[in-house]
Amino acid sequence: MLPLGTTAPEFQLPDTNGKIISLAAFKDKPALLVVFMCNHCPYVKHLRAGLSQLAHDYLPRGVAIAGINSNDVANYPEDSPAKMAAEVKSAGYIFPYLYDESQAVAKAYRAACTPDFFLFDRGRRLVYRGHFDDSRPGNGVPVTGKDLRAALDAVLAGKPPSTFQSPSMGCNIKWKRGNEPEYL
Repeated sequence: MLPLGTTAPEFQLPDTNGKIISLAAFKDKPALLVVFMCNHCPYVKHLRAGLSQLAHDYLPRGVAIAGINSNDVANYPEDSPAKMAAEVKSAGYIFPYLYDESQAVAKAYRAACTPDFFLFDRGRRLVYRGHFDDSRPGNGVPVTGKDLRAALDAVLAGKPPSTFQSPSMGCNIKWKRGNEPEYL
């Protein structure tokens, strides 16, 4: 796992319209949430409405959110940039959804699964790396985002989130053959 306190790794990635978005685009925001996600993962599908609602609740409060898809689209064409654009519309995402074709950004963040959440404070230090909430496909627990929301609320209040953080659970990132990171 990327250790708490780590400075947010740089990125420059295209969004679903081809516009290049960098870490610097969010420099004036009090918090930055980076979400490694994709279109086809059942875990992402399970919480997509909750993630969309979280964005609608927190973007007006100054939080920046960037979704990043690092999957190998040659082997998982449902995660292609064209299908990402359709997913943005279908899910109602109001944050940039970026494509990490080289998978270098996923490696820099030490991302392991989709979804994988990384919350950085105003100084872009990692303060939360955990799950959305306790809901999982089929477990009957409602999707609320309570754990991530608690961390966001703490950061916006200028307080540190709880250091008790449950790791994300989901589908592994679909690495290109021979590009698998050493940390897995």
